[in-house]
Amino acid sequence: MILLKNGTFIDWRSLEFRHSDILVEPGVNGTFGFVSNYNSLGVSRSIDCTGKFITRSFANGHHHAYSALARGMPAPKKKPRNFPEILQYIWWNLDKALNTDFIRLSALATAMSCAKHGVTFVIDHHASPYAVEGSLRTIAAAFDEVGVGHLLCYECSDRDGPEIAQKGLEETEEYIANQQGLVGLHASFTAGNDTLARAVRLASQANSGIHIHVAEDASDQDHCLGTYRSRVVQRLYTAGVLQFPKSILAHCLHLDDKERRLVENSPAWVVQNMESNLNNAVGLFSSRGLGQRIIYGTDGMHSDMLRSAKAAFFAGHSRDPVDYNETYRRFRNIHHYLHDNGIAGDNDNNLVVFNYDSPTPVNADNFAAHFIFGIESSHITHVISQGRLIVEDGRILTVNEQEVLAESQIQAKKLWDRMD
Repeated sequence: MILLKNGTFIDWRSLEFRHSDILVEPGVNGTFGFVSNYNSLGVSRSIDCTGKFITRSFANGHHHAYSALARGMPAPKKKPRNFPEILQYIWWNLDKALNTDFIRLSALATAMSCAKHGVTFVIDHHASPYAVEGSLRTIAAAFDEVGVGHLLCYECSDRDGPEIAQKGLEETEEYIANQQGLVGLHASFTAGNDTLARAVRLASQANSGIHIHVAEDASDQDHCLGTYRSRVVQRLYTAGVLQFPKSILAHCLHLDDKERRLVENSPAWVVQNMESNLNNAVGLFSSRGLGQRIIYGTDGMHSDMLRSAKAAFFAGHSRDPVDYNETYRRFRNIHHYLHDNGIAGDNDNNLVVFNYDSPTPVNADNFAAHFIFGIESSHITHVISQGRLIVEDGRILTVNEQEVLAESQIQAKKLWDRMD
């Protein structure tokens, strides 16, 4: 067990402040307790948290670990003119070039970045059409090595033909038969009726849910109307995607009022990815009519959930104005998603310790404002994941960070050559 001494604990639900020593239990189902008189027997590590704050660690509702080696890569030979061409010339070019080594290094780099930013659980959406088999196990092993919890899926798609779509479904079925995961689909415009129906059937049989991009760009709606004579959410609703409490609908930008009502009246969750939407110039998120089940993700842009929440708050002023408390509520909503769906790895023994030397008072009444305007990932000193210390004084303890980064830089150049 880990003993955190002399810290100020902030309850992530009530924002109640409490100065106490904290004893953290290990294990996926572990918790913690406030202690005053304790027996040092069983304490494997004692950490002085004087002057520091302790609170629940963070989680990412929509990530793409496979994009980790894309940072700084050469521009595509043809400049994309719109979002479909961004996918075609950049991201689909990248995922086609992935092999097992690239997938492993991408996952390790992503998990390390998550850990250092206080993120101890990740919901990931993966694609590697020419390296499908075993890809989810490779990612899971890398995340486990770093010590970051996960809920993975493979984004099944017809864009590379029926054989690869079949491989995606088989990879998914094999993976979720042995551990928790979701059934992934890329988007409506790349999932034909057969693939969509088979994915929904698999999710139902496995007591899982569907993780899919929804109306990220207007072109998704155009394709759906032209091909299926239906809008995207209506098509997904009819197919059964929205029936699962574990389903995650990413983006949800270009929805009409009827679609928004369908989402609100379903048990499915929506994940907002503001910085990605800004980067791709596809539009701004609006929560109007979508209900309360909204969480935040980074869509592979980075692994800093504090940054993602701030971006959602600031960029949302013109289209989705929310106050400090609502921003914080959405930031923490993912814990409810994971808990309510019985997903392991995000218990109360996932904690961050941060050194926030504010020039103004910090208390329960104004913490949400400090969350928006003050607290940064750079303040994080220690990270505990499932009762295990994985970051100490900003340094990864579970893997050799410098060796991983050195290897990933070599592999990134190889990946870029393959893309070219």
